[in-house]
Amino acid sequence: MQPVLNYLKQNQPRFVAELCEFLRFPSVSAQPQHKNDMSACAEWLANHCRQIGLEAAVRATEGHPIVVAKTLRENHSPRPHFMVYGHYDVQPPDPLDLWTSPPFEPRIEGRSLFARGSTDNKGQHFAHLKAVEAYLKTGTPLPCDLTFVIEGEEEVGSKHLAKFLKTNRAELNCDAIVVSDTGMPDKKHPALTYGLRGIIAFEITLHGPSRDLHSGTFGGTVDNPAMALCQLLGKLRNKDGRIAIPHFYDDVESLSAYERAEFKRLPITGRQLQKLLGVKMLFGERGFSPAEQRSARPTFEINGLTSGYQGEGSKTIVPALARVKITCRLVPNQRPERIRKIVCDYLKRICPPTVRLEIEAGHGAEAYEVSPTSAHAQAALRALRSAFHREPVLLREGGSIPIVNEFKNVLGADTLLLGLALPEDNAHSPNEKFDLDNFENGQRMSAFLWRELSAL
Repeated sequence: MQPVLNYLKQNQPRFVAELCEFLRFPSVSAQPQHKNDMSACAEWLANHCRQIGLEAAVRATEGHPIVVAKTLRENHSPRPHFMVYGHYDVQPPDPLDLWTSPPFEPRIEGRSLFARGSTDNKGQHFAHLKAVEAYLKTGTPLPCDLTFVIEGEEEVGSKHLAKFLKTNRAELNCDAIVVSDTGMPDKKHPALTYGLRGIIAFEITLHGPSRDLHSGTFGGTVDNPAMALCQLLGKLRNKDGRIAIPHFYDDVESLSAYERAEFKRLPITGRQLQKLLGVKMLFGERGFSPAEQRSARPTFEINGLTSGYQGEGSKTIVPALARVKITCRLVPNQRPERIRKIVCDYLKRICPPTVRLEIEAGHGAEAYEVSPTSAHAQAALRALRSAFHREPVLLREGGSIPIVNEFKNVLGADTLLLGLALPEDNAHSPNEKFDLDNFENGQRMSAFLWRELSAL
């Protein structure tokens, strides 16, 4: 084991340089103009996997390709087999004017590496690849077989990965899946995430007149879709932070005393969170701590609003339409399609007759939980202790990784969520960054993890 750890320590400058090369690809899956960048990024990654000693191939899908890389193994190997999942696609970098440096030109400042995709998710799964490289290049026997599945559509709902899993079920059959696409409270508290919220996404459009109208000539005689939309949205949350849609909370389970005690162990306070986020005051559902609100309670969030004239100066119109993008984060037992129906039925009921309501459904995923006392989870906690020399904490995360439920349904395997991101790493925001100490410790954690898991 020591040769592996020595190799990791000695090669950090090269690993960072390689990660920077990976980050230069503008692999934005949501934007069609980056289709060629997506393919180029997948090819680079597959080639890199071959260079470190893995078998690797770029597998085509109906959307963006999937990179599959494996340790060399015999068919029907009796050794444990684990899968590492990641994604090479990234969020759009907008708004560009808020970036201190160009999003696809990696910049190192202190121990932070700034670039889009640095923490979500290129840097995190790259740490696992470097750990495997250390085993292979030092001739240290891996105690298990590994398969990496790194997709290009996580940021748009993993549209084609579920089909890929079913088609390749026998090849991907494994004992457990490891995902580093979550976070840790701070550098002193490595974490195992045992729960994720689910999600539904949709877009609401209110249509008014057949075209933009002169607000002086027609204002006051037709309903303004922008005003109607604001009034409609204002009915969806009460002053206590609860979602005001009937039956929205029907299936939500209460947090156990054990879970609430674990939340109290987390290091960040409400005041620290307020400062980190740059808000005058926190706001959330009454009766729950900030940590509980942002990871263990359901939400209804406006992600974007648009209507009418957006340019400089004034344009006196009644807009023809108003549009809002919405996501709801869901907790265990809330079924996405049931919540979608509850929300849509209520919107139809309260929409004024002066405008026409259109709802376009987006992606959805159930919440996910794994027992923190399982043998695999306990092995992961031991690996975290060995790598970080700190006592790990247990987390429930507010974000969603839709594919983890498919892993359970199709492959029958639990997922270990071992995130390396920090709260201030700005995932999905301008100036996204990845902490290079976490990058290095993540490699060590991965190296220890295969030994711990294989000993079960």
